[in-house]
Amino acid sequence: MKLLFLTCLLTLFSAVSMKSPIFGPQEVQSVEGGSASITCYYPDTSVNRHSRKYWCRQGAKGRCTTLISSEGYVSEEYRGRANLTNFPESNTFVVDIGRLTQSDVGHYKCGLGISSRGLSFDVSLEVRLGPGLVNDTQVYTADLGGAVTINCPFKAENSQKKKSVCKKIGQLCVLVIDSNGYVNPSYSGRAELSIYGTSQLAYSLVISNLRLSDAGMYVCQAGDDPSHDKRNADLQVIKPEPELLYGDLRGSVTFDCALDPEKAKGAQFLCRAGSGEDCDVIINTLGKRAQNFEGRILLLLSDKKGLFSVHITGLRKEDAGLYLCGADPHGQPQDGSPTQAWQLFVNEESVIPRSPSVVKGVVGGSVAVLCPYNPKETNSLKYWCRWENSQCLQLVESKGLVKEQYGGRLALYEEPGNGTYTVILNQLTAQDAGFYWCLTSGDPRWRSTVELKIVEGEPSLKAPENVTAWLGETLQLPCHFPCKYYAYEKYWCKWSKTGCRALPSKAKGPSQAFTDCNQRSQLFSLTLNPVTEGDEGWYWCGVKEGLRYTETVAVYVAVKQRVRGSQAVVPVNAAPSGEGSVRDIENKVIRDPGLFAEDRAAKDTGDLARGSGAPTDPGSSAGHSGGSHVLVSTLVPLALVLALGAVAVAVVRARHRKNVDRVSIRSYRTDISMSDFDNSRDFGANDNTGASSITQETSLEGKDELSTTAEGTTQPEEPKKAKRSSKEEADMAYTAFLLQANSMAADAPDGRTEA
Repeated sequence: MKLLFLTCLLTLFSAVSMKSPIFGPQEVQSVEGGSASITCYYPDTSVNRHSRKYWCRQGAKGRCTTLISSEGYVSEEYRGRANLTNFPESNTFVVDIGRLTQSDVGHYKCGLGISSRGLSFDVSLEVRLGPGLVNDTQVYTADLGGAVTINCPFKAENSQKKKSVCKKIGQLCVLVIDSNGYVNPSYSGRAELSIYGTSQLAYSLVISNLRLSDAGMYVCQAGDDPSHDKRNADLQVIKPEPELLYGDLRGSVTFDCALDPEKAKGAQFLCRAGSGEDCDVIINTLGKRAQNFEGRILLLLSDKKGLFSVHITGLRKEDAGLYLCGADPHGQPQDGSPTQAWQLFVNEESVIPRSPSVVKGVVGGSVAVLCPYNPKETNSLKYWCRWENSQCLQLVESKGLVKEQYGGRLALYEEPGNGTYTVILNQLTAQDAGFYWCLTSGDPRWRSTVELKIVEGEPSLKAPENVTAWLGETLQLPCHFPCKYYAYEKYWCKWSKTGCRALPSKAKGPSQAFTDCNQRSQLFSLTLNPVTEGDEGWYWCGVKEGLRYTETVAVYVAVKQRVRGSQAVVPVNAAPSGEGSVRDIENKVIRDPGLFAEDRAAKDTGDLARGSGAPTDPGSSAGHSGGSHVLVSTLVPLALVLALGAVAVAVVRARHRKNVDRVSIRSYRTDISMSDFDNSRDFGANDNTGASSITQETSLEGKDELSTTAEGTTQPEEPKKAKRSSKEEADMAYTAFLLQANSMAADAPDGRTEA
């Protein structure tokens, strides 16, 4: 039992492996004295184009005797009436045989190489009797669907008698037509009896739209006596040889149907012949389509009557067989309707690469479709179209044409090249589901079909859908990648009708958009600096592996110009205008060494008079405690700063002259209270929180001496310098105070205090 199983398995494998890629007509019919032409196809390879081609006859023991070959050999029985011609550009060779006889009937093979290797195809040749009289029987031959005229002579004495024609079926002769007007229902509308008159002793039967069932023996009779005045006619209906169509697995074929324009009336159709006489309609112009050809068949009409073509892509093994194209008001073959036969062979040793027949995408996501083309036709135009209702609407081509409603969503790339190009469609919607075709301007056999299915899920790449960019400013577009694309190449590109031009971009480290694997997800950004009007449009963020593209996400950038009012726009990190102007002046007074330079020598004395334990270093933090928190505005022009500084100096001098302190000449004693400048510290004046007032005493007793007391510390100084230092320091603080609140200037107290 096990041995039997292995034997059957080996037999099955042998049958599969021995399937020949050579293809030709299974049956050839002709008549005596006529000719036959046999076309054989072979796969498109360099070896096959240069290999030996032959035509041989099979013998009783399975041996095949070569009759003619492409190397010049011709057998004796074929000499002078046969030849073999190779057509490498179409991958075919043709065997022509003339002056056929009954001895030519038999089984033959057309093949490549040596006849015993199995690279061949079996052909049956049938030779029928030709037209003429054979044993008192007139032989008529006619093509299926054509017409025939059968002549029936009679004797003169029967010229006035009824004429009729019947057909022999078994032992009976069934009446077909007679001169009294009867017509058999099977011949209704197709048969006509013509009587030429009494002067001619003959009449004729014309049968049109011949059927295979019309073949047989007909009997013409004049008169009622069945034993007198009869003539036999043998009608042979020859089925026309089907047109041969050779296709590769996963490839494409075209049925170019050419019907008689006078008979091609009604809807065009293509049907596939079954085991019986039935022919199942695959497609017709009435809208019918077979389910197993959905999305991969097109019917295109021609301007010329009787001409149309049917395209089938994505060929499968089961597509091989006999097909009929025709025309009929019912959109399907009927008796008498004109048809054309096609024999389709599908070569399983296909050179067309495998590509996914189905791609899946999610709403808002993208798909990348790989389309094959003949690698020898790199410069051919590439197309992508959408199949709908037996039509294919072109969406994009390699020279830049993109259908308007697909702007920003669709692009065609020549990569990865070497027989494959890529089509990317993003921003997917549920309406995008359907069938799409890959086409080129080159070899039509490389056309392919892919079905796009929209499934549930979310896009893997994440980016903003719409972004507004401001003219002249900087824009950064983020794009988040999940972990599965960690090792892939990332890119940004700007979309246009001619493709998507790559732009420089860089990684920004881990992305926070994915919670499952933050450590390996990435943020990839594109920076536009500065933004120009030409930057407006669609941008794609995507990933690819080598030259193979995968997912993309689209972002639309709208470029706008900011509308500025009468006042300048203040950046988010700038100080309010009022406070900034005062502090800017204060900062200039305190920090700029070029302003009030004459006061620098007396600064230490002033600090000490206010209670500081030691002179304060101008560069120390203590010396600038009031100004440490002042922000130097970067938006105020230098000219405005100088102008405001000049105004401040003028105000100080004017105020000094108006509100000079009262000084006692006898004692040279001056008291200035700093309580009137409680807010002086806010505007940059140096203060000591441990002293509430400053007392300066000066006496002249033959010499000048300055006595300053502050927490028990005394330091001698020159009287004039100490006095001027104290007043200048107070004036500086007072100036800042006046600029902050002019309303307080008139109400400010003198500061005079008696010792």
